[in-house]
Formats: sequence, C-alpha cells, structure tokens
Amino acid sequence: MASQTPAAADAQAAPPPKNRRGFLLRLLLVVLVVIAIGWGAWYFVDGRWYEGTDDAYVGGNVVQITPQIAGTVVSIGADDGDLVHEGDVLVALDRADADIALDRAKANLANTVRRVRGLYSNVSGAQAQVAANKVALDKARADYNRRRDLARSGAISNEELSHALDALTSAQSALTSAEQQYQTNKVLVDDTVVASHPDVQAAAAQLRSAYLDDVRTVIRAPATGYVAKRTVQVGQRVQQGAALMAVVPLHQVWVDANFKETQLTHMRIGQPVEVKADVYGGSVTYKAKVQSLGVGTGSAFSLLPAQNATGNWIKIVQRIPVRVVFTDPKQLDEHPLRIGLSLDAEVGLHDQSGPLLARQPPSQPILTTDVYAKQLAQVDALIEQIIHANLATASAGGQDGKKPSA
Repeated sequence: MASQTPAAADAQAAPPPKNRRGFLLRLLLVVLVVIAIGWGAWYFVDGRWYEGTDDAYVGGNVVQITPQIAGTVVSIGADDGDLVHEGDVLVALDRADADIALDRAKANLANTVRRVRGLYSNVSGAQAQVAANKVALDKARADYNRRRDLARSGAISNEELSHALDALTSAQSALTSAEQQYQTNKVLVDDTVVASHPDVQAAAAQLRSAYLDDVRTVIRAPATGYVAKRTVQVGQRVQQGAALMAVVPLHQVWVDANFKETQLTHMRIGQPVEVKADVYGGSVTYKAKVQSLGVGTGSAFSLLPAQNATGNWIKIVQRIPVRVVFTDPKQLDEHPLRIGLSLDAEVGLHDQSGPLLARQPPSQPILTTDVYAKQLAQVDALIEQIIHANLATASAGGQDGKKPSA
C-alpha cells in the first residue's frame, strides 16, 4: 500500500472551515445570551431602582450686602473671591454726619433729664405751697370766728367782720388754686421716676436711633463665605438698600436637579443621591440625599407661564426641580463647588418609605445672623450713663429719680 504525502496528511487532519465558523457563532450567541440574562437580572434587581439626570446645577444662598443708611464710601474691606467671616468689615461709610447727630441726641437726652428733674421740683414746690395755704386758711378761719363773736357783742364793727370774711374766702380760693396746681404738676410725673419718664424715654429712643445710624456706617458680613459681585467703589454715594456686593456661603450649597415628571414615580424625600460634578470630570462622587420635591414645574413658575388652553397644543414632558442636599461636609471642603456648576445626579429608589411632601414645618431658620443684634449692645449703657450724670445728687423733691410723695 502506497504511503500518503505530508501535504495530503495535513489536509486530512485540518477541520473544515465551515464547522469552525459555526462553533464561533454558537459561542458568540451563548455569550450574548449570558450578557442579556445578566443585564436583565441586574436591571430587575437593582438597575431599575435608580433615576438620574444631567440637568442639575449647584445652588446656594447669595447674601446681599446692602447699606442700612445712605452715605459716602470711604473704605472697602474685601474683593471678589475673598473669604470673610461673620462680623468682618466689608464697607465703611463716612461717619461725620452720623457723629454729629449722635452728639445732638446725647445733648438732647441730658437736657431732657434736667427738664424732667424740674418737673419733680415743681411737684415739691406745689406741695409746699399747698401746705402754706392750708396754714393761711386756718389762720383766716380762726380770725373770722374770733371777729364774728366780737361783732355779736358789739366790740367791733360789721365792716371789720366783712374784711375778715373776705380774707377767709381769699385764703380758701388760694388753697384751691394751689391744690389744682399741685395735681397738675403731679400728673406730669405720677407713677414714674426720671429714667422711666415718657419725655426721657422719647429722648432715649432718639439717642438709640442716632446710635444705630452711627454704628451702621460700618457694614459687616452677616455670614461666613466668599465675596462675589462687588460693584461698590470708594467715594461712591450709596443709598439705603443699594446692592454693594454679595457673600456666598459655599459650605451651605445644595443641588437643584430637574427630573422629568415620569422619573418621580418612586422618588421620595430622604432617598440617597450620588452627585458628580463636571468640574472634576466625574472623578469625585458626593454623598447626598433628597431634601424636597418641587411643588410645581419650572414652566408653571416662569415669568410667562404656558397657557395650553389657547392655540395648538403639543404635549411636552415637564421637569420638576428636586432639592438635593449634601450629607458629608468634608467632601465640600476637599472639593469645593461654586454656584451654578453643572452636575450629574443619580437617586437610589430602593427605600420608598419617605414622604412625597414635607410633613412638618422647619424647626429652625435655614440661615440666621446676630450681626445686627449686636448693634445696640452698648447703647443702653450709654443712656444709663447720661441719665445718671444729669441726675441731682440731692434726694429732695424726688430729683434723684424717686417718685414724689402724695
């Protein structure tokens, strides 16, 4: 039997190309089926419980810095991008006019205290006059009674008795007038001391107003943050309420994510959110949660809301703003965000126990400051000092601020 050549042996050992292609196709089909099954299992178990959007932006408080009085700018303490702390001086106004008004209010309070002291003195003087008129009335009555007895016996004439009666009547009238004057003076200071007298209180209120105007020539930062939108310049005459600059607390920013209405079916307050910022290329993932779901669409609250009852109507899927807040402040410190930056937000919908709308009102203010409350911190001590300095050292007649005796 003749032996086969090597070429013929190799041709007989190689499998047919058709069978190899079929095997590869079947293997590819199996792989695709496995991938489809895996993707389907992932979607039904986990993937369908997420909703995401790239229509999300950084929001935050923009604290406007406005003067409470009119004035001329003499100093600017911070520029755009500068970090300022609560209470730092941002703008200083010329305080010459305010200082003059404050000095005038101080002098007015001192003068009012001295004038009110005079009212107490008038009460004491009127009280002494009443006592003197009572003595004069008693004397005139005794003289009249004595002359009346003498006139009965004929010891004196009727004319002298008539003069005694006139003196008694005059003394009675003088006492009545003195008592009325005493009551008039007493009403002006009744149930008061110098410090609580209405005139003194009115002068003290004027001093507080002038003191506030003087303090308000220095404009301080009401919150800690970064300066933005500075428009004020030195020498500029600014009016009350004019926008000078803004302070943005970047550690209190949030996310305004706009989801389609069809994405809100399973969305609830408190659900976890993963946020990625375009500024960091998606390499940083922020931890956050849903704080609230919008109460209306963006078009409903626009300047010119759509009126679908007129003209041709085309249905458009609306978007609802969802407020998302960050839960890890350290992430904002390490990777700060700016107002208006673009974000991607993905909400996990597994936990649907939260409400659709807030059930309780806020328990505390969302943003507060005590900078303005400190403006009157020292004025009460100043008022007390002025009143004390202008009180009489003697206690006679209630001049030391005591109530007059009845």
